[in-house]
Amino acid sequence: MSEAPDLPLWAALVVSFLMLVGAGITLVGAIGLIRFTSFYDRVHAPTLGASLGTIGMSFASIVYFTVLQERPAVHEVLIVIFVTLTTPVTLMLLTRSALYRDRTEGQPGVPARSSTDEVSGTTPNRETEG
Repeated sequence: MSEAPDLPLWAALVVSFLMLVGAGITLVGAIGLIRFTSFYDRVHAPTLGASLGTIGMSFASIVYFTVLQERPAVHEVLIVIFVTLTTPVTLMLLTRSALYRDRTEGQPGVPARSSTDEVSGTTPNRETEG
């Protein structure tokens, strides 16, 4: 049932290396999620782990199926593009909504406002002069 015996040694080594790198990066992201304490610290590790880990595993899949089927495997390229585009957007939306909520509630430990917040007019406590 397995087609692995048909895989050349060089391809098996490349696929194994890419799978181990992808799994290792994903593991580091999971450990970062457990280890960091605040939401703003925790949000980065799993995001990077998921993105880079998925890319490594997808490249391993590309090599495996391209060598076995003797044609380029392009389905995984779509997965890489989708993950690369959606993960940072999700990170930004989650972080901004949590930041707005925490600033509105006056929570301690919220990251300071940047100069871009004041320029864009998103400062919630800004008083207008009359």
